[in-house]
Amino acid sequence: MNFGILGSGSWGTALAKILTDNGQAIHWWNRSETAIAQFRLRHHNPQYLSSARFDINKLFLTTNVEEVIAKSDTIVIAVPSAFAIDALGKLDRNIFKGKKIVSAIKGILPQENILLNDYLKKEFDFPLEDYFAVLGPCHAEEVAAEKLSYLTFTGVDEATTATIAGYFETSYLKTVLNKDIYGVQYAAVLKNIYAVGAGIAHGLDYGDNFLSVLIANTADEMAGFLRKAGIINAEVGYIDHDKSRLQVHNNYAASVYLGDLLVTCYSLFSRNRTFGNMIGKGYSVKAAQLEMSMVAEGYNASQCMYLINKTIGADMPVADTVYNILWNGLPAQAAFRQLEDALI
Repeated sequence: MNFGILGSGSWGTALAKILTDNGQAIHWWNRSETAIAQFRLRHHNPQYLSSARFDINKLFLTTNVEEVIAKSDTIVIAVPSAFAIDALGKLDRNIFKGKKIVSAIKGILPQENILLNDYLKKEFDFPLEDYFAVLGPCHAEEVAAEKLSYLTFTGVDEATTATIAGYFETSYLKTVLNKDIYGVQYAAVLKNIYAVGAGIAHGLDYGDNFLSVLIANTADEMAGFLRKAGIINAEVGYIDHDKSRLQVHNNYAASVYLGDLLVTCYSLFSRNRTFGNMIGKGYSVKAAQLEMSMVAEGYNASQCMYLINKTIGADMPVADTVYNILWNGLPAQAAFRQLEDALI
């Protein structure tokens, strides 16, 4: 396969490292000519994961997104969800014809309040059969440090999903297969919202006991939303293992659902937790955003999911609380005092 990567942030850099560690050459889009020049000189991304070294001979770096797409048969999209339409919106409608797309986006596209696959279908008539998603409890910083991690690759075409996943198998990265395109993407969106909530709780000086109750409730809240949204196999305690580790049923306790929720809520690498912690300590939303050098997906996601849930109708007191703090100016301490009585 010829891989192209759109996005040069920490997650895009981590995925590029995995592929090139396996000897795969990649075409890679970066917005900045200056960053590309530094990359070629220093053999690492000057802005993100600078400890990850690259064989520069395996990188074809360019600011031309059309060139990356034309020279690749499998395109990994790893731009923040808020910027995805800016990156893709002016492209020719037929540019993705005959291509495979792997989404590494962990959010809703806020301008249209839809998942990436629905946007690609709407704007490019891109078939779901050629769309895949890579998700899981996998911080880019730990990939750079080559700490053992797991990624879940999701697609309705089982054979192609397995083939794509195989390119990412390394000594420090194991892959799991899954067919739940919508469920895993919604779970990835929700866990970012809940991580903001966990960060707010920490900033408000709640202890570990409360945090464990909060996260347990968010896990139940996430499962409730998935069931209401039609993800009927979001169940616990059932894994169908075969030789390719394909999860025919969607075990909700698996890494891509509950595991990703836990690490995003607890890890110090979590930008959403960090963002929430600032809010809990009294930062305004704008001040917290300016303080951070990376995008906290949970901010836009909280509004997107609030609007989506008006149709779904799931009971989501934690997500609603985060939304009201971030978008309606409800004081964090007062909001969490109200939330305390809703937790079980």
